[in-house]
Amino acid sequence: MKVQTYQRERTALLFIDPYNDFLSDGGKVWPRVREIAEANNLLDNLRTIVKSIRRAGIRIFIVPHKRWEPKDYQYWKYPNPTQVGLMDRHTFEKGTWGGDWHPDFAPQEGDIVVKEHWAQSGFANTDLDMLLKQQGITHVIAVGLLANTCVESTCRFAMELGYHVTLVKDATAAFTPAMMHAAHVLNGPTYAHAITTTGELIEELPGSPEP
Repeated sequence: MKVQTYQRERTALLFIDPYNDFLSDGGKVWPRVREIAEANNLLDNLRTIVKSIRRAGIRIFIVPHKRWEPKDYQYWKYPNPTQVGLMDRHTFEKGTWGGDWHPDFAPQEGDIVVKEHWAQSGFANTDLDMLLKQQGITHVIAVGLLANTCVESTCRFAMELGYHVTLVKDATAAFTPAMMHAAHVLNGPTYAHAITTTGELIEELPGSPEP
């Protein structure tokens, strides 16, 4: 008998940074990820995963980046290059369309929205670990943006904290093919317990829970 890896009571989907600026036409970062996202069938794969995860009765955790506000990082000693860029571009600006959820991936009732992360890890200086533990989660499935930054950093941190980590390589994107290769071929195997595709993941999910 095959052992079910993704038990609904112990599994969570981590949807990282589902903002319009990343995923919607007209978003500030979309032009930089569009080529890879379209080659990866990213949006359709994300829709399929979210629908399947909900049908399986698995909890979704939205893991959002800090929405830009005036004076963010202004008094930091060492903002990283990405944060310096955020100060210039106002990416994910609070109160604007770009800083709102992509309409297909907005939180629904029962979803958990984690405190916003300031840099790359969805765990650092947020309540993600506490919220996962409160739900008895042991296995996390990661999707979203960007493959080689926030997705990778969040998943590395998850592994360090003892979670079983799954990367879905066609449910993310990056700025270049080299970044995708590094995220999934070079770096992913050093911390992820499973690196899979959308189709492979769906086959492994439990069936719909009893009504």
